[in-house]
Amino acid sequence: MIIYETNKHFLGDIAHLSRSWTMQRMVRSTAGVAVVTTLFCIAVMEFELAIHAPSTIFSLLGIVLSVLLVFRTNTAYDRWWEGRKQWGALVNNCRNLAIAAHVIFPEGDRQSRYQMATMISNFCIALKEHLRSGTKVDELIHLSPAERSRYSERKHIPNYITTLIHQQVQVMYRSGAITGDDTRNIKPHTQALLDIAGGCERIKKTPIPFSYSVYIKVLILGYASMLPFGLIRDFGYFTIPLVTFIFFTFIGIEMMASEIEDPFGLDCNDLPTGDIAHTIKKNVFEILEVELEKEAPEKKELYEKVF
Repeated sequence: MIIYETNKHFLGDIAHLSRSWTMQRMVRSTAGVAVVTTLFCIAVMEFELAIHAPSTIFSLLGIVLSVLLVFRTNTAYDRWWEGRKQWGALVNNCRNLAIAAHVIFPEGDRQSRYQMATMISNFCIALKEHLRSGTKVDELIHLSPAERSRYSERKHIPNYITTLIHQQVQVMYRSGAITGDDTRNIKPHTQALLDIAGGCERIKKTPIPFSYSVYIKVLILGYASMLPFGLIRDFGYFTIPLVTFIFFTFIGIEMMASEIEDPFGLDCNDLPTGDIAHTIKKNVFEILEVELEKEAPEKKELYEKVF
């Protein structure tokens, strides 16, 4: 996710656009439209062809296209914001689960506290990759070779980790270390982990309908292709920058929506789920008062950050 300070670096924020992957795609598409428009204008102006269409038609089409793009961007942003709310709920429930475990578990049972902190942390780390291309077991922390082998056999590792958390609580209950009331108090926070995972999977696996997304792209391309016919008579060669800018505006809105509709990836404006997962890890180890073993330096996610 791009991190920036609002209302502070106006020109700097604009300059960043040149380094954006989405902007580079937009520029390539816009350049192609500019070339085609230039060839059209040269053919009409130099050979004095009587080719034109009423500009009012394009005004009406522009309004229709604008309405569709507003709906498109609102829908994409709703998905992005829903994903952020789910990960915000994950932060809260992981902290509450760690606090409940800290209060409930016997003070001298540092092994149980350590296991709980490790499992909560691994759930978050596993979930961020589960929402991308699949959990990477090598990223999980404090696992023995045997545990890594068992994790590798699972297709849905967040499910497996939640099961282990429930099992640990039940084992402690049966041994008399905690009471039945303790298990009931800790259960809602444990169940919330899978509720959040399911909410994120719903966003991930239910993209914008393909036909709707393709229709908007076709409409933008068709509008930009026909627009020179409506402007050439009134604007001459100035039609080239006008058509280029209008296409740049419409295709930019569409590409921005496409970028944020899957908020769990590694595009520049996707959610910083990796950073959130590591923050939760540090929080739960601190809450449970167990030491977090030294690890290799955390790898920064691929998305670019602007300060």
